[in-house]
Amino acid sequence: MFSNKLQTNPSSRPRHRLPLAVALSATLAFASVPVAGLSQQTAWAEDIDTNVQADAAQQEVERTAAEYDQVISRIDDLNQQIADNEARIAEIEETLPAQQERSSAAAVKLYKTQASTPGLLEMVLSSENIVDFFTSLEYVSHIFSSNQAEIKRLSELKDELDQTKRDLSQAKKDADTEATNAEQALSAAQQARQEAQRKAQEEAARQAEEAAKAAEAEAAKAQAEEADKQEQADSASAPAAAEAAGGSSTGTVEAPSDDGADWASERDVFVAQWAGRIDAYLAGSPMAGTGKVFAEAAWDYGVDPRWSPAISNTESSKGLYCSGSCNAWGWGGCSWGSWEEAIRDHVAGLARGYGYTISVDAAKKYCPPNWEHWYNATLAQMNMI
Repeated sequence: MFSNKLQTNPSSRPRHRLPLAVALSATLAFASVPVAGLSQQTAWAEDIDTNVQADAAQQEVERTAAEYDQVISRIDDLNQQIADNEARIAEIEETLPAQQERSSAAAVKLYKTQASTPGLLEMVLSSENIVDFFTSLEYVSHIFSSNQAEIKRLSELKDELDQTKRDLSQAKKDADTEATNAEQALSAAQQARQEAQRKAQEEAARQAEEAAKAAEAEAAKAQAEEADKQEQADSASAPAAAEAAGGSSTGTVEAPSDDGADWASERDVFVAQWAGRIDAYLAGSPMAGTGKVFAEAAWDYGVDPRWSPAISNTESSKGLYCSGSCNAWGWGGCSWGSWEEAIRDHVAGLARGYGYTISVDAAKKYCPPNWEHWYNATLAQMNMI
């Protein structure tokens, strides 16, 4: 394992860990991609942890999502079973009257055949030869078997009807039980996400405030030092000195806005709402039409639904300049076979390695060499979604 400490050698490239739960090889290449028309060096990874362990809160988010999805799947299966049972009951009930008539006629015919059919010995004696005997016997047997089959078919239909009604009744009971389970699972999922949302927004605001204060203090210190050296310096010298002393800090770090994600809604409602907003944001880009995938992944992993789409713009102009196949987020040398797979992996990686939403700490981890510009650029895009 290698340290993610920045190198002081100008020719060295920065490194950071990317906690995607996918098995990829070590030694990933550095990527330089445009950011809103500008070129920016993005962080790169020497290797990727393949088994990232989510914290307790994230585990709860993912557990409740999986439980809710499983319950909904069972309800869908039961509803299909109910529909199939009801259709089969209707089909049997429609067929039954005609089958009853055929069975009644068969019973009458069977009775008459039994009454008029001679005994076996009589049939042998009345036959001219063995061929006539077997022909008569086969004819009588056919009459018996066909009539008995009609009567048996009626009995089978009635038995099937009774069993299907019992299955229908049980399926409805199971569906009611699963509906209760779904309500409980949804409530747990909603609470887990609302709590994650609240804590993340509070922490992100705190980090932004601290970063802004630190930048202001650093600029003030640099200005004071410059004033001591050059009392007659013009007003432009202080910001220049501040930049020279403090790197990219400008004191303009803002807290992320409220994402407006309604985690109290049901999954389908949440996905429908955010899919449209993200699709509008990605319209005309290589990632156009993937809003539903982003929204579903945001629900499943409990993250700010704006975050991953916004990073795609910061890192690749929404997939226009990918660093690997379907890699719109500058994650080292990662490649995926489809946007759906890539989006779900990226959102999962954000949830497990960076938190619910953008923050100063997340920006420093995601893009160490130029975190403040990355933070502000990504936040501006998030506010557009």
